[in-house]
Amino acid sequence: MAFGSLENSGDDEPLAEINMVPLIDVMLVLLIIFMVTAPLLTHAVKVDLPKASSTPNQQRNTPVQLTMDGERRLFWNGVPVDSAQLAQRLESVAAAESQTEVQLRIARTVPYEHVAQLMSEAARRGVTRIGFVTEPESGR
Repeated sequence: MAFGSLENSGDDEPLAEINMVPLIDVMLVLLIIFMVTAPLLTHAVKVDLPKASSTPNQQRNTPVQLTMDGERRLFWNGVPVDSAQLAQRLESVAAAESQTEVQLRIARTVPYEHVAQLMSEAARRGVTRIGFVTEPESGR
């Protein structure tokens, strides 16, 4: 796009310069957008999952305590179980008419991957009522 004067000088060649003002305006708008949204993307929430303050859940049936200790050993109401026994016991809980809640007591040092595998195994066996047992927060 050539700009010229009203005088006819016989020089009809276009200007070889790029108008930088619109490009700078777009760049500044994008810079402001990134400055506003960047802190939202890098914000992380630190969560300490094993502690919670809540009221105890009242149960009609006695819940089953499924415990996983720091060495990832499983205990069914305090009795050690292997994976085959666990599968049988989960199926028996799922088959009961008034399904009992399975409460997971997981050690703080157990990686979440193992907790997720345990929950998916329970769901695969038909258990739909799963709860987490936590320690109350200190200071209450």
